[in-house]
Amino acid sequence: MNCIIIDDEATARAIIGQLCSNENSLTVLEDFPNAMQAIKFLNQNEIDLIFLDIHMPDFTGFDFIETLKNPPKIVLTTSDPNFAIQAFEYDCIVDYLVKPITPERFNKAIQKAEVTNHNSTTSLPAEKVENSSGNDLYVNIDRRLIKIDIPSIYLVEAKGDYINVKTEGKNYTVHSTLKKIADKLPDDLFLKVHRSYIINVDKIIDIEDNSVLIKKDVIPVSRSNRSELMKRLNLL
Repeated sequence: MNCIIIDDEATARAIIGQLCSNENSLTVLEDFPNAMQAIKFLNQNEIDLIFLDIHMPDFTGFDFIETLKNPPKIVLTTSDPNFAIQAFEYDCIVDYLVKPITPERFNKAIQKAEVTNHNSTTSLPAEKVENSSGNDLYVNIDRRLIKIDIPSIYLVEAKGDYINVKTEGKNYTVHSTLKKIADKLPDDLFLKVHRSYIINVDKIIDIEDNSVLIKKDVIPVSRSNRSELMKRLNLL
């Protein structure tokens, strides 16, 4: 696999480059100290895998991913373990490596990258979101297909590599991503207001500053999604 390394620390780039050199399946084409240089490279070259640091000046790893229309497979490399939950919102991310990275842990990440394409998750799900039919959404839980009435859903929350689907009557924990369930929900009823939340706009009780109240849940609204939310409201 052709790959690149993006990290603002020269020592970190060198270490990851050395780990890559021990893997026969990897060819490092370039390494970059910031995301902007990498974007220019990607505009002219196709690659299979990116080793990406999260914390970089001016442009975080997640900001970088958001700029890519068809991202390749990505292995996050970071000293901060606190973004693992956020990382699993992205289908393109196949692993999350916390520095210092051991050869054994690095090898496992490469194995995941080799068997995972950018449209799949890193493991076979025990529960997953199935196709919707009309106003119904089917989720596979414990080998049973459970039917959920779509209008009854008021909130979908991402938690690691799971999502929590909250309805008027019951909550469901499903092995899936926010993006996958968003594709199954009607756009006229649901809106992604944050990287970790999709809300049913009809269920909003109150809006204050950068948050909305739905039932007893106070949900943050990101700056980039606030304008779209306001457009969807019937304002007086």
